[in-house]
Amino acid sequence: MEEDEELGDDWAAAMNEQASAETQGRRNTGDFEAAQFDELESMPSMMGERKMSKEDIELDVILDIPVVISMEIGRAQINIRNLLQLNEGSVVELDRLAGEPMDVLVNGTLIAHGEVVVVNDKFGIRLTDVVSPSERVKRLS
Repeated sequence: MEEDEELGDDWAAAMNEQASAETQGRRNTGDFEAAQFDELESMPSMMGERKMSKEDIELDVILDIPVVISMEIGRAQINIRNLLQLNEGSVVELDRLAGEPMDVLVNGTLIAHGEVVVVNDKFGIRLTDVVSPSERVKRLS
């Protein structure tokens, strides 16, 4: 609280100083010139001497945004009666054929197709076809 009061007092003093300078005629808007700044073309990379392009700088802003990636084997549409009858060992037929590539979705948008692989006892997906950016835009429309 005391820091806030001190900060408020500092601002009040600065405002009073500014007002007194204006009334004494020392401050005139014509006395100032616009500052000139050079346009930033590139920034040095933190990893080395390579300079970053404008695209790198713009992309760097979004690199740490988390996204949800999911793999879709297939889909099925069933009614609630059949859903409630499912139990251990039940088989649900999907809309894909065996061996057909899986869909890779990022935030619900198809970005690639791939196949299931096992590496060190863990499932993974090997990308076999990446959807082009123009095709992704068409699918959004």
